[in-house]
Amino acid sequence: MPHAPGEPALGRLGFAAPPPDPVDTSPHAFPDGGRWRTEIPSVEGPEALAAVLKESTRLGVPVHRISQGSGVWMLTDDEITDMVAACAARDIELSLFTGPRGTWDTGAAARSASGGAGLRARGHDQVAGCVEDALRAVSLGVTCLLVADEGVLWLLHGLRELGELPAHTTFKVSALVGPVNPAAYAVWERLGADSLNIPSDLSLQQLTEIRRASAAPMDLYVEAPDDLGGFVRMYDAAELIRRGAPLYLKFGLSKAPGIYPYGAHMRETVIATARERVRRGRLVLDLLDRLGAGGDMSPPGSRLPGDLRRFPAPHSASDPAPDSAPDSASVPEGI
Repeated sequence: MPHAPGEPALGRLGFAAPPPDPVDTSPHAFPDGGRWRTEIPSVEGPEALAAVLKESTRLGVPVHRISQGSGVWMLTDDEITDMVAACAARDIELSLFTGPRGTWDTGAAARSASGGAGLRARGHDQVAGCVEDALRAVSLGVTCLLVADEGVLWLLHGLRELGELPAHTTFKVSALVGPVNPAAYAVWERLGADSLNIPSDLSLQQLTEIRRASAAPMDLYVEAPDDLGGFVRMYDAAELIRRGAPLYLKFGLSKAPGIYPYGAHMRETVIATARERVRRGRLVLDLLDRLGAGGDMSPPGSRLPGDLRRFPAPHSASDPAPDSAPDSASVPEGI
């Protein structure tokens, strides 16, 4: 049976932790029956991907998803197709970030103390750029898109509903706009999200609160990069799974330089940090095994999120309006 870190040794000294409350255990799982999957983030091109795949084989780290942060627009067609082929050969999902974002725009607010609107798409042109990135990526075989704007997400979901994007395309919400409360999490799910990064500083109780409102898969950095706080929560991994399932454990890296947007001038740093993220994953997996909590991982190749709740998708003015009567898919539950 799983046990808390330090047990039963602490119990013999009279300092045993109270047993976990079964009420806090998430009742949800991925459709394959697994409760957790793994993700290696910040894999910024074919060379970094090759390093990750080689290191994951050497260390025996199962990888369900590879994600990239610089954006589709920072990759050539050949680079994208190379990454798609390499991931397909290992039955790993590849997630690429969509388009321009506020942090690279000419607006000054993103560089102010407040951070302005952050990564969100500023104006119609940036929204259009994100949509263009999405259409290009899926035409080259990408099946998962990372988004940082609720409007972009809703529009991409609308294109998925219309068949302009394949029905099996999944959308992942960026950690830099991730929801921090149950109501916001449920809204992002209904806008079309298939998995949602939540900030790495949320408490265990706050994960439980989110799980009471939504069964949408959760993404969480077990170790966060410095621009997300630099938190290292390895010893929380088992409890994160218990409370947050279905959950992607993301193996980030603190004390590493920022690498977005990536280019060849950062090649050595990107490859070295990619390898170290895999090693961090090995450390987390070993810890879970020592605590008896390494079971219930999704089988290799799993990627679908299961049935989720949605708002009615956006439609053209020339299309018939959706039925105005609310239904069970559009009325928030458990919030």
